Amino acid sequence: MANFDIAELALKSICPSNTILYDDKEMPSIMVYIPKFRLCDVLSTTDTSVHPAFRKGGLEVDGFYIGKFQSHDYGGRAYSLPRENPSANVTLDMVVGYNRAKGSKFHEVTAAEWAAIALWCHKNGCEPRGNNNYGKDVSETLYKAVPTGTHWDGSGKTGPVATGTGPVTWSHDGTLEGVWDLNGNVWEWCTGLRLVHGELQVIPYNDAADPTCNLAATSPAWKAIKAAATSWDDLFVTPDGNGTTQGTVKLDFISGKWTYSTTIAHATTASGCSFKDVACDASIGAQAKLLLQALAMLPDPELTGDGIAADYNMDHFWINNAEAERCLFRGGDWDYGAYAGVFNSNLFSPRSDSYVRVGGRSAFQD
Repeated sequence: MANFDIAELALKSICPSNTILYDDKEMPSIMVYIPKFRLCDVLSTTDTSVHPAFRKGGLEVDGFYIGKFQSHDYGGRAYSLPRENPSANVTLDMVVGYNRAKGSKFHEVTAAEWAAIALWCHKNGCEPRGNNNYGKDVSETLYKAVPTGTHWDGSGKTGPVATGTGPVTWSHDGTLEGVWDLNGNVWEWCTGLRLVHGELQVIPYNDAADPTCNLAATSPAWKAIKAAATSWDDLFVTPDGNGTTQGTVKLDFISGKWTYSTTIAHATTASGCSFKDVACDASIGAQAKLLLQALAMLPDPELTGDGIAADYNMDHFWINNAEAERCLFRGGDWDYGAYAGVFNSNLFSPRSDSYVRVGGRSAFQD
């Protein structure tokens, strides 16, 4: 039996729904398939449109594959493998390049794809725990994972842990077959969403997953969001490049909370609040709000049900609305405590920054 067959047989015996995808060098990555769902399946809306993660190039797609594990980089390529030290100290453009180097449809996880998983978790009362407290979750006392490094401050405390070595509560769906380490361990760069002087800009739907999409800072693919849009087709407008496009969605820091508005009266280089407290003022219309919720950039306070945490488990929202392009990473790291989680977002850093606590995750969409 070929080595490929043995590896796939071993995986299927433990995680039947997981898949091994091979790059153009026949090197494997273990992936989890996320099938298409509608907005009304995960949000308190009657809109039956598919979630933006399942629309690319103007067409609906049946689903996407997400790395089961945070990326470890070998030879300038990103791989999703168990019991690896998650690679960090990488810029946004580096993680994009490490995935595109693999060929085919591999890409760095997009903001839309991450949001789709986060919303599914929330709706199903299954927001995962993870390494957000020096090798364990802040809410767990007994469970720990396999350490791969120590905290950067020299204290000797556990920093990152080996991918997939935590308890099953660290899986996105609470099973062995789920996506691991979305809460803590290392932050993960996400493509297709940014701030420019406080103006929220996106590469619409999931077009950022296309390996030919221009993700550069100057790319014409970036669009601002029309605050008063009345339909999906009316949402996206060409930004003016200065973050001052008239009538578009921006982030303002008002009374200690982030608020979406069409103007910015309070600029700050580093402020945060709980995700549950992020709000919109009267200038933001229903269609723009729905897009923000779909991208896990705005809470859905009307969504209730068994197991649904109204406070989004205190996940945090950390923003810089005073400077030029600021790019997205999500999830938190090993010492972020209760602030870490699938709704934790950070738009504080430029794409050129790299940190010992920020890495990435592969995805694949056909």
